[in-house]
Amino acid sequence: MSIRIAISGTGYIAKIHAIAVQNCGAELTAVVNHRTESMEPFAQQFRIPRKYTTVEELIHAGGVDALVICTPNYLHASQTTAALRAGIHVMVEKPMAMNALEAARMEKISQDSGTLLMLAHCWRFDKEVLWLKSQIKQLGKIIRTKSYGVHVNWGPSGWFTQKKFAGGGALADMGIHALDTTRFLLDDPLPVRVYARIGTYYRDFDVDDTGVVIVSWEDGNISYIESGWWQPHADGPEAATQLYGTKGFGQIFPTRMKMGEKLVDPGFPHPRSEHCPQSMYDDQMAYFLDCIQSGKKPNPGGQEGLINMRVIDAAYKSAQTGRVVAL
Repeated sequence: MSIRIAISGTGYIAKIHAIAVQNCGAELTAVVNHRTESMEPFAQQFRIPRKYTTVEELIHAGGVDALVICTPNYLHASQTTAALRAGIHVMVEKPMAMNALEAARMEKISQDSGTLLMLAHCWRFDKEVLWLKSQIKQLGKIIRTKSYGVHVNWGPSGWFTQKKFAGGGALADMGIHALDTTRFLLDDPLPVRVYARIGTYYRDFDVDDTGVVIVSWEDGNISYIESGWWQPHADGPEAATQLYGTKGFGQIFPTRMKMGEKLVDPGFPHPRSEHCPQSMYDDQMAYFLDCIQSGKKPNPGGQEGLINMRVIDAAYKSAQTGRVVAL
């Protein structure tokens, strides 16, 4: 029996997930959006038979196995918890919530209900990221990392730039990609200290467009993370990451390793034709569907999303106080 999927939200990323659902052979059975003027064309484009203005209406109607949440950040917690309590599995877009307190509640409800919660940290499913992770032991002990979550000469508009809807700005939107990719490559270490400088310099809105975050991990590694919108330059595209080990250097975009004078090049094209390929989202969706069918706990799940949110919260607190925040 095909898994029945509903999508909440009808924006850009919702369309990417809808394509992934169809490419994976699942049943795209319902869409949720309070704005019928955007819901109707979305439903027509993807031939979705059922339409609802709220997640509560969807739950009351029944007949759905999983919900993919692609709404503005302020709706993530309420929509996720409602679905989980109703026994509906959830994949929610990043960031997990507006803050770590909301994220902790979401994770607890998932544990208590036995319903699966997955975070859409898409770069964990990228072929180049996975290649570097498979080779990382050759680099020896990782001492430090550098990563980037940056839009050059561009930035989003609408709810992304409004604190009441987004919670944070470029750090919550782009920096979290770099943070999660770093954690994934390092086997998800726990953070112990965070220091950050964050501000708004390029546009007039009440969220950040520039950030530098330094995270100390439990195993002694230290990570430098840049976030930004409208930046004049970035050393790498979006979730690019560099690893400095005792035996060598590794990076994604361009993806390669250097072991002394030896260059290890896996042959991925650079720049690649599409930085965020549909295939990455297809692989992510296929994994989510497999977790539902097998009953295994997803990774990234609620715990991974929660830890990321704790780092984000600590970074904003550090930027406000000028002090290192211990976790």
